[in-house]
Amino acid sequence: MPRERLEVADIFRAHGPAWRRANAGHLSLGQLKVMSAIERCRTAALGGHVARCEECDHTLIAYNSCRNRHCPKCQGAAKEWLADREAELLPVPYYHVVFTLPAPIADIAYQNKAAIYAILFKAAAETLITIAADPKHLGARIGLTAVLHTWGSALTHHPHVHCIVPGGGLSPACPGQRSGGEHWISCRPGFFLPVRVLSRLFRRLSLEKLAAAHDAGRLHFFGDHAPLAERRAFAAYLAPLRKIEWVVYAKRPFAGPQAVLAYLSRYTHRVAIANSRLIACDDNGVTFRWKDYRAKAPERQKVMTLASDEFIRRFLIHVLPDGFHRIRHYGLFANGGRTENLARARQLLGLPASQSEPCDADEPPMHSLPCPCCGGRMIIIETFERGSTPRTRPSSPIRIDTS
Repeated sequence: MPRERLEVADIFRAHGPAWRRANAGHLSLGQLKVMSAIERCRTAALGGHVARCEECDHTLIAYNSCRNRHCPKCQGAAKEWLADREAELLPVPYYHVVFTLPAPIADIAYQNKAAIYAILFKAAAETLITIAADPKHLGARIGLTAVLHTWGSALTHHPHVHCIVPGGGLSPACPGQRSGGEHWISCRPGFFLPVRVLSRLFRRLSLEKLAAAHDAGRLHFFGDHAPLAERRAFAAYLAPLRKIEWVVYAKRPFAGPQAVLAYLSRYTHRVAIANSRLIACDDNGVTFRWKDYRAKAPERQKVMTLASDEFIRRFLIHVLPDGFHRIRHYGLFANGGRTENLARARQLLGLPASQSEPCDADEPPMHSLPCPCCGGRMIIIETFERGSTPRTRPSSPIRIDTS
């Protein structure tokens, strides 16, 4: 059989125990949980089930996935999430705007992930909603979906949010009205909002929210940044950032709603590094492919080798705090009024109301993949608990997952 491709799990299993011993006392519980989940993913340690083909009786064992959101193999939740988003897409141009924290803020964000990542989300969303509502620009109430990424291609700490925004919104409320939404306001073809105006407001809002978080005692500093706990020192740290340009990047509009869905399928549930980018793990370290965005397009694809300890460290700096939502919806898409707002937008755009089709609850449990031998339907015939072995023998040594 051909050798299976290298995975992050292989690196963790080979070098994780020694790395944990060397860094004992410096790892968060969340990081330890992520390492354990990835190492155990799709192994007998998590149990699984046996599936048999209805046509040819081919039998195989499928081990359970860890379903940890940081695991490169466990992004099955994206399928259900994307199905929901597909039903919400509108037949209008969609725009992609990226907001990035400058390096000095990224440095302190690592010690204050929940607080500063939340500020990044709120400042980016408030910037888009405020400028879009201004009659000088669009004059509409918009909705947006924001996705947090904390990494650069080389696994460095690079917090930024990708915002997907329809090119238009509902009309604001006129005097005497409660909610507005009498008609749909479209942006100019090929142009959403001015980037420079977005950048300036994003900078001001971010700095105001950072100062407020510091005054409220929500920021904590350690090591070289410990002096920033003092108010004057923190103000001096932020002062130079008021004079530099903050990166707000507006990409070309998507070529239609389906292009938006294709983008979301690639980016929303992405982790710091995909297994497909790994090349080797040997005495030299871990070798992987990365993109150098500072280089010209033909020269961006590069190869990097890191010591295994450094690779693990970089991977784990992107572990998010428990319960932190890395995909958020704002404006018209905020959870409280999304259904009503989308229904109104669809009505104004001349679309039928969206309908969800009920599933058939009487169908037998199916394995998610077809039979590898004949393509027939695979039916689950046995399940087994964590750490157990199945009673049924497989037809071949094929091992696949359940996600």
